[in-house]
Amino acid sequence: MRGLEQRPAWLKKSIINSPAIGTTMAVLKEYGLNTVCQSARCPNIFDCFSRKTATFLILGNTCTRNCSFCAVKKGRPANADVDEPQHIVEAVSVLGLSHVVITSVTRDDLPDGGAGQFVKTIEALKNKKGDAVEIEVLVPDFKGDREALEAVVGASPDIFSHNIETVPRLYRAIRPQADYNRSLEALRFAKEIKPDLCTKSGVMAGFGETKSEVVSVMAGLKAAGCDIFTIGQYLRPSTEQIAVERFVTPDEFLGFKKIGLEMGFEKIESGPFVRSSYREAKT
Repeated sequence: MRGLEQRPAWLKKSIINSPAIGTTMAVLKEYGLNTVCQSARCPNIFDCFSRKTATFLILGNTCTRNCSFCAVKKGRPANADVDEPQHIVEAVSVLGLSHVVITSVTRDDLPDGGAGQFVKTIEALKNKKGDAVEIEVLVPDFKGDREALEAVVGASPDIFSHNIETVPRLYRAIRPQADYNRSLEALRFAKEIKPDLCTKSGVMAGFGETKSEVVSVMAGLKAAGCDIFTIGQYLRPSTEQIAVERFVTPDEFLGFKKIGLEMGFEKIESGPFVRSSYREAKT
């Protein structure tokens, strides 16, 4: 395993110095909220925080799974915060968000996988903000529990997202407690429940996958009814995570976008710094 890799020029980011970064962090701290931006050490954190946006991480900041690419803390999670949905509503109001992204750690310890907390959060936002806020949920696979998926879809988020993350061949190394077909079926089932629901998924590149494998995943997602596809470069958060195998060039990302649009996806986000919710939120 190599150390933290020397990044090519196209992966260098400018330093962002904005008072809005401190404001965003203060709001999150005031309401005791976690974000995937902080917990997963996202490279876009200061860009997003400078625009007063964040992806809210519900159900704590400790995951029950052990994906080799992810910096989120692993272990035994604490009990879910019953006030968390309302705190998110309050933070959304203060930050002035019109698009809210809600994700979570995977909670295999809970009977419903945490679906109930997603439902409560969606309902709290709808009760307070109505149609003024577009709600995107990025959910775990709930171990394939159809009742859990039905509950979240039934709460009527505007976008239902579940990331496939990588190609099937690499699941054992990258997502050892997940299952490619189960993740694909979760997206397919969400679309079956509510055909007009916008569904979304994404992968990270740079684990050692081939172009043909990525294209095959894209085709599988499209066949499952997926509307939006995202692909970005995996960047190793620390030496505790799996090393980067390859840096994908900007031209290659443009190629994936072209292929995806030709497949019929409604929207493709493809680029080195693309993440599933990067620059989705609008203020």
